[in-house]
Amino acid sequence: MRISNPLTAAVGALIVGLAGTAGALDAPAPRPKSLSAAPPSFGSVREAVRSGVLDYNAGNKLGAARALEYAAGQGHALALWKLGRMYADGDGVPHDDLKAFEYFSKIADENAEESPNSPNASVVASAFVALGTYFLDGIKGTYVKPDTARAHEMFRFAASYFGDSNAQYNLARLYLEGTGVEPDARQAARWFNLAAEKGHSQAQALLGHLLVNGEGVPRQPARGLMWLTLARDAADPMKDKWISDLYQKALERADDSDRQVALAYLEQFLKRKR
Repeated sequence: MRISNPLTAAVGALIVGLAGTAGALDAPAPRPKSLSAAPPSFGSVREAVRSGVLDYNAGNKLGAARALEYAAGQGHALALWKLGRMYADGDGVPHDDLKAFEYFSKIADENAEESPNSPNASVVASAFVALGTYFLDGIKGTYVKPDTARAHEMFRFAASYFGDSNAQYNLARLYLEGTGVEPDARQAARWFNLAAEKGHSQAQALLGHLLVNGEGVPRQPARGLMWLTLARDAADPMKDKWISDLYQKALERADDSDRQVALAYLEQFLKRKR
């Protein structure tokens, strides 16, 4: 099973010039091999990261990877994260899930105790979510085998310690589907709710669905319709058609009273988030 992992937009803005601290995971991953020797023009890690970002934005992704490799070799968390995403997505470099896994592992190994309020927190949390996703399916032909218990551990840590909405969503999915844990709709609804409050559209949709249908939780059709309305408005109509489908089914099932109360809930929610 593959669980989606939408990354935070804030990471892109953070990648210029910030540095990480130290932490620990119990099984350090091997250090990824470099693309090439670092160019001598890099006077500092910060300059290497800036150069990598400029090259990336200019379309020179191989040059970006080389500059980021230099910064990653010094343990720079944001450089490690960006390289991990590039290899995971095959973005300007050959697609290589194992290499991505090892970059994300290095972030987790060295930054697990990062403060949840630090500038690097979202990057570290994202690395744990990526690792959890890899542990769900494993990486074929490598030493990374499917390990749902480990996936649960990764998601739960990022969800509880960092309060990361993607981790909370993925953790809720494990409880909803009984993957690596006993099925528990109430636990799923709890974690969906935490992510939904942060604006996570997929969590809003599934929480709304549970509430509309009373699946494992008390039925609250108006509140469920509110969450589905928020999810539909925020979702990508091409990628997340399932959200629109859930919303439409809930709307057709709702009576006039449910719709009016859902609208009142929606107005209250939007006022609270201003």
